[in-house]
Amino acid sequence: MPLLEPKTWQSVNSRVLRGIQYTVTEPATGDPLGTVVLAAPEDVEAAARAARTAQRDWARTPHFVRAQVLRRAGDLFTAHAEELREWIVRESGSVPGKADFELHVAAQECYEAAALASRPAGQVLPSEAPRLSYTRRVPAGVVGVISPFNAPLILSIRSVAPALALGNAVVLKPDPRTAVCGGLALAAVLAEAGLPEDLLHVLPGGADVGAALVEDPRVPVISFTGSTAAGRAVGEAAGRHLKRAHLELGGNSALLVLEDADIDAVISTAAWGSFFHQGQICMTTGRHLVHASLYEEYVERLAAKADSLAVGDPHRDQVHLGPVIDEGQLTKIHGLVGASTARGTKLAAGGTHDRLFYRPTVLAGVDDDSPAYTEEVFGPVAPVRSFRTADEAAALAADSPYGLSLGIVTRDAARGLDLAERIPTGIVHINDQTVNDEAVAPFGGIAASGTGARFGGEANLEAFTEVRWTTVRGDVATYPF
Repeated sequence: MPLLEPKTWQSVNSRVLRGIQYTVTEPATGDPLGTVVLAAPEDVEAAARAARTAQRDWARTPHFVRAQVLRRAGDLFTAHAEELREWIVRESGSVPGKADFELHVAAQECYEAAALASRPAGQVLPSEAPRLSYTRRVPAGVVGVISPFNAPLILSIRSVAPALALGNAVVLKPDPRTAVCGGLALAAVLAEAGLPEDLLHVLPGGADVGAALVEDPRVPVISFTGSTAAGRAVGEAAGRHLKRAHLELGGNSALLVLEDADIDAVISTAAWGSFFHQGQICMTTGRHLVHASLYEEYVERLAAKADSLAVGDPHRDQVHLGPVIDEGQLTKIHGLVGASTARGTKLAAGGTHDRLFYRPTVLAGVDDDSPAYTEEVFGPVAPVRSFRTADEAAALAADSPYGLSLGIVTRDAARGLDLAERIPTGIVHINDQTVNDEAVAPFGGIAASGTGARFGGEANLEAFTEVRWTTVRGDVATYPF
């Protein structure tokens, strides 16, 4: 039986949502895929209230029961892969390989979350008094998750799964453009896995719903993934309300190609880093920094690779790139490319589009006056700039407000690691491009890219629990008065 029949959407939504009906659209064709009900800001209070009530029993549920639910959810992502793959492809514009990667990571996130449920919960502490003194990790309560459109399944489940496993309830606000594969699909999987009612509320909606979630006093933790501009607003509002906000934001990640790099191997790596999922990835390689001795050949070969890639409907054709998500994103991408070429940047490949299908683009001769080099494009654009010394390469790579991911290509891995020490980022890959993700690895950036590693492994324990200090005496303590 399919997970995502229309009646399932209504059963997820009808309990609380009072917003407008929204047509789910396929960006490749503009065709409607279905209709969902969006949340209104006033829906947040009802969802948070119900979640808080359900969470109290869930927190007392034995850890192995919570783990069983998450393990079953992981199995269900695999069992329903064909159906879910089609939704990811059609709703978000992903090629099938990218959809398969999302499904694989989603299952792994559930399995890793299941293991969190039985992690040691605290420490026994020494004490000056005759008492047992210890710490214990307890659930934060209700976790608010705000997720974007670009990798909708991964960027929702990586917060939802560990938060639930650790005894929390979740209110999830997916981007309305990917309300199904970024929200309703998760709810359907977890419901089938046996998650009790009211522990997960899906509220697809706009910024007003996100603001209401951040402001609600029943939600002490916010996990936000999105643009730096939106993340600043979330962080500021969370600070006013004295709640934690875990922010995974934008990036303009650099790929450094040193003079000893294997040029035959690096072009594939470079193209993947910039063009995977139409460049709509926070870790996308936004700046190619190439040694002057390789620069001309690199530009020529990367442009040839870009020209060879097929762009089209990923649901019906064999393509390398699908559509960008909507007209607004297309306008931003094309505007940054046009502003850069107007300032003298050379268009080596691409720079054109047919509807939402933007050709993979290579820009040569970029500098600090090229907007497509200095800003996050979030599109399939590869700006290339040369350097002559390692000092210059490190300075160029570090000269960015962002600090998410970094790739360095060299035959001398030790040299690459040494160079990476001079470039502040949350993630580094030697002899690989900048787009990587694993459920077991900490993930996050610094500076304008966010508030550090907040996903994966031990980072999830920090993100979704509180530490409580407890002492126990055999007899009642006495004091001087």
